[in-house]
Amino acid sequence: MRDYTAYVGLDVHKDTIAVAVALPNGGDPIYRGEIAHTTKALTKLLQRLTAAYGENIAFCYEAGPTGYGLYRWLIKKGFHCEVIAPSLIPRKPGDRIKTDRRDAISLARLFRVGDQTAVWVPDQDQEAMRDLSRVREDMKGMETQAKHRLNSFLLRHSRRFSGKSRNTLAYFCWLEGLKFESPISQIVFQEYVNAVKTAQARIEGIEKEMERALGGWSLTPVVEALRALRGVDLVAAMTIMAELGDITRFTSPRQLMAFLGLVPSEDSSGLKQRRGGITKTGNGHVRRILVESAWSYRYPARLTKHLRKKAENASPEVKVIAWKAQKRMCGRYRHLLHLGKCQQQVVTAIARELIGFIWAIAKEMQPKVITEKV
Repeated sequence: MRDYTAYVGLDVHKDTIAVAVALPNGGDPIYRGEIAHTTKALTKLLQRLTAAYGENIAFCYEAGPTGYGLYRWLIKKGFHCEVIAPSLIPRKPGDRIKTDRRDAISLARLFRVGDQTAVWVPDQDQEAMRDLSRVREDMKGMETQAKHRLNSFLLRHSRRFSGKSRNTLAYFCWLEGLKFESPISQIVFQEYVNAVKTAQARIEGIEKEMERALGGWSLTPVVEALRALRGVDLVAAMTIMAELGDITRFTSPRQLMAFLGLVPSEDSSGLKQRRGGITKTGNGHVRRILVESAWSYRYPARLTKHLRKKAENASPEVKVIAWKAQKRMCGRYRHLLHLGKCQQQVVTAIARELIGFIWAIAKEMQPKVITEKV
C-alpha cells in the first residue's frame, strides 16, 4: 500500500458513522466524532479532511450489512478505500470494551500499519448476479420449510406416502387424492400444498431469470465451461462464479480451498500435531454448492449423454480437464471409503478437490474472457 497523508477508519452503521484518523508519522489516532450516514454529511466530512490533510487520504471500513455503497461513492470521488474482513481483524483477548469510538480508532491504527485484510469488492453487475443466485437459494429454503410443514401435518394425521421420493409427480398426484374427515383439516392441508407449489413456482421463475441474465454477463464463457464438470450445472456454475467472481485472482487452488474453508483446522504446538474438521471460513454459499456437487462422484466415472450435452459449448481443453476430474474424484471417493473414512468426510474431501479443477478451468478460460471484455 502506498503512503497517504491520513488513514481514516470508519465504523459504519445504518444511521451513523464514527470517524478516526491516523497520521503516517505515528502517534495515537485522532477521533473526529460521529456523523450521520448520509451523502450530505459525508460530503462535509471529505471537505474537512481534505482541508486538514490534503487529497491523498485513504479510507477503510468493515464489511457488513450496509454493503459496498460507501466504498463505490468514495472511489468515485477519487479516494482510496478498502473494505476490511471483520473476522480477520486482530483483537486483544483481554479487551472487553467495545464502542463505536474504539472500533473506529482501532481500524485507523491497523489500517496505517497494513495489519488488515481487505475483501474483494464486486462491481455492480457482479453484485446483481450474486443477489440473483442468493434469492434463488433463499426461495429454496422457503420451499424446504413449506415441505417440512406439509410432511409434519400429514404425519400427525397418519398419511404416509409409500413411494421413495417426495419430489416426483407421483407424490403430488397422491396429495391430490387425499381427503380428510374434518373440513377445517382439508382447508389446512390445501394451504400447505399451495405454499409448496407457490415456492416451487418462484424457484422456477428465478431459474428462468438466471438463464436470461446469463446472456449479458462477462463470466458467461466460464459458466458454460464449468458445466462440463460432473455435478455442476447452470445453477451451481452461476452461483460459484457470482460469489467468487474472477477465480484467477487466487494464485493457487490451495489458496482458494483455504478461502472457502475446505481445509482442515489445525492446533499444533511443538511436537504435538492435532488436525480437526474443516475450518468452514469464507463463503458458505459456494461451500454448500461444492458439497452438493461432490455427491455425484460416488458413482463410477463415465461420459453419459447428459454430461456430453452439458459440455457442448466447452472447448476441447476444458473437456479434457473435466474428464480428468471425473476419473480422479470417482476413484478418490472409492479409495477413501475403502480406507474406512466416514462418507461425509469423503464427500468433503471430494468437494475440496473439485474447487481445484474449477480453478483450473477458470484459468484456462481467462484469456477468452479478457478478449471478450476488450
